[in-house]
Amino acid sequence: MDELTKNLRIEMLRKMMLIRAFEEQAEKLYMKNLVHGTMHLSVGEEAVAVGAIFALDKIDYITSTHRGHGHMIAKGGDIRLMFAEFLGKETGYCKGRGGSMHIANFTLGDLGANGVVSPSIAIGTGAALALKMQKSQGIVLSIFGDGASNEGFFYESLNMAKIWNLPIVFLCENNMYAMSASIKRFIPTADIADKAKAFGMPGVVVDGMDVISVYEAVKAAVKNARNGEGPTLIEAKTYRYKGHSKSDLNLYRTKEEIEEWKKKDPINTFIEKLKSSNELNDEMYGFIQDEVAKNIEEGVKFAIESPEPSLDTIQKYVYAEEGERK
Repeated sequence: MDELTKNLRIEMLRKMMLIRAFEEQAEKLYMKNLVHGTMHLSVGEEAVAVGAIFALDKIDYITSTHRGHGHMIAKGGDIRLMFAEFLGKETGYCKGRGGSMHIANFTLGDLGANGVVSPSIAIGTGAALALKMQKSQGIVLSIFGDGASNEGFFYESLNMAKIWNLPIVFLCENNMYAMSASIKRFIPTADIADKAKAFGMPGVVVDGMDVISVYEAVKAAVKNARNGEGPTLIEAKTYRYKGHSKSDLNLYRTKEEIEEWKKKDPINTFIEKLKSSNELNDEMYGFIQDEVAKNIEEGVKFAIESPEPSLDTIQKYVYAEEGERK
């Protein structure tokens, strides 16, 4: 992935379209009472997930958030297993025990989504310390939201990461609202990336609605981390079209504001760029649409037909079994 080839850019588009289709379908399943628990959608933020994670290598790890479906899919997650997890089925990534907010798969390098704001930053820092101690070439991409940048875990983790020169990139997915609070109400600076100055590390602001801009910024930071040059804080300014969660009445912002951001939609603008550079035509775009739709259909079918967890084993996979603890 050292060069942004045409094939890579087309794959970026396909992944963004798959993420959006997945979440739109997940919302429909939720409305049918098939999804257990609440759900936090990232519709509108697809460029951050795809751009950032495409800048990683297979040996690299990510830590995610309660709004992490796109991160998992960009890292190579199987949407069949993700739908199954949402529906609480035995075939899900966490055998139906985790649900929307706690999907993880260590084999993919996804150390997990997190239902609590900011702990993933500390988990990512710990993972980066482990990689350094193991003399691994891998790095960690720790993804978190704007609200998390005001939590203690943020300040403690960035401080430790810089002191220990850890191989980690901190990525703030700034979607302008922490639940119903605008960032203007709880962050006194124009850019969250300015906080990097306190730790003596680079702070970078990037357009989170532009997948290529995100890719290039994260790629540079990953290279520095892998070369022993320490951590970077990147702030990707993006926007979520949906409410904070499914219980959100979305009364704290105007429809006009949402529509203004939709004019910068990361998928539509990327399609326009690819068409203007003759890398994408209507036939190819139609093929991608059909492929994504088929994947979604198959994923839902797999999840619905999958077995429910047995009551006899309902507590299994929740706590470490005796003999598994180290």
